[in-house]
Amino acid sequence: MFIAKDYELRLEAPACEPGAEYWNATAHFADDISEVFPYLNAQWTGAIYNPAVRQITTNIGGRAVALKPHEITLSNLPDRDTAVIEMEKIVAEVNRIWMDRENLTPLHTQRKRLVAMEIYTLLPQTNCKRCGQPTCFAFASKITVGEADIQACTPLFEEEQYAEKRQALLEMLAQASG
Repeated sequence: MFIAKDYELRLEAPACEPGAEYWNATAHFADDISEVFPYLNAQWTGAIYNPAVRQITTNIGGRAVALKPHEITLSNLPDRDTAVIEMEKIVAEVNRIWMDRENLTPLHTQRKRLVAMEIYTLLPQTNCKRCGQPTCFAFASKITVGEADIQACTPLFEEEQYAEKRQALLEMLAQASG
């Protein structure tokens, strides 16, 4: 049995940006698909799952993806054809994870969202640019959205004076990834 099968697809301009060139697509389901959310939470390490409101959000391929009990919404779509294709990919992924749930361990807890300032306070704050970013804060910001790897901060990993900060930062990142 598939958790997400029949749905109605709606394409609309974002309410906050009338006349936008990009669109949002929402698939509405008659059936409640929220049973799969803890499994998605376990598999989508960048996802933010809120069990209290039964919602999970993530970013896939540069598109924001939000799942609620009876809908999936995708953003940043150029047209209806792309919306259909991208929605089918997400629905297929949701169904694949649901079908494999007996082999997966669900994650029922909410991950902590990474905050750039919290990461920054644990970096060396030397602005050495060895990570490829102009400042340590820019690097911290990239980490929060998954565009940088903490290992790129060579002083943090090479200099013993940063050992405590390194350990605290690694623990923070581990909690955020589940």
